[in-house]
Amino acid sequence: MTTVFWVRHGPTHEKTFVGHRDVPADLSDTAQIARIDSYLPDDAFVVSSDLSRAADTATALQGRRTRLPHHAGLREFDFGDWDGLAFDGVAARDPDLSRRFWEEPGDLTAPNGESWNMVAARVDAAIDVIIGQNPRRDIIAVAHIGVIMTQIQRASGRTAYQAMGHHIDNFSITEIQMRPTLGVARINHLP
Repeated sequence: MTTVFWVRHGPTHEKTFVGHRDVPADLSDTAQIARIDSYLPDDAFVVSSDLSRAADTATALQGRRTRLPHHAGLREFDFGDWDGLAFDGVAARDPDLSRRFWEEPGDLTAPNGESWNMVAARVDAAIDVIIGQNPRRDIIAVAHIGVIMTQIQRASGRTAYQAMGHHIDNFSITEIQMRPTLGVARINHLP
C-alpha cells in the first residue's frame, strides 16, 4: 500500500494571491511542527514543492526521514497577473472571470496563469513519477492548498468545485491512499 500524506506548508501571513511567487513560511510554531512530525510515519520519504514555503516546511519535518529532491510539479497554481494582488483587487480588475474561476473550475485561467485542469494534470503527473520511483513507500508531500485540493478531487471522484469546498489549514495533513486503490483517508487533519 502507498499513502501520500499531503502536508500544507506553514502560514505565510499574506493577504494576497500567492501562487508561484516565492514567499517564506512562518515556522515558529515548533510545538505544532513536533505534533505533525510525531503523527507522520518514520519510514516515509519526504518531498516538497520547490517554493521555499513548502521546502522549508519539509525540512522542518524531515528529521530522520529520507528527503527526495524538491519537485516543481508540486508548485501552487500559477495565478499569473493576479499573483500579489488582494482578492478584492482581483475582483475589481476581472469581476466576471474572478467569480467564474472559483465557481467553474476547469479550463478557466487567471490572466497569464494556469487553470484547475492544468494544475491537476501537472500534479497528477508529478506525484505519479515520485511514487513510481519509490514503489511501496509512503510519501510525505509538503505542498500548497490548490495542489492538495486537486488530489482530493482525483482520489474522491468529486468535481473540482466540490474539492474546492474543503478547508485545508496550514500544517494540516490530508491522507490519500494511492495503491492498491485510490481513496481519501483523511482531510485537513491537525494533530
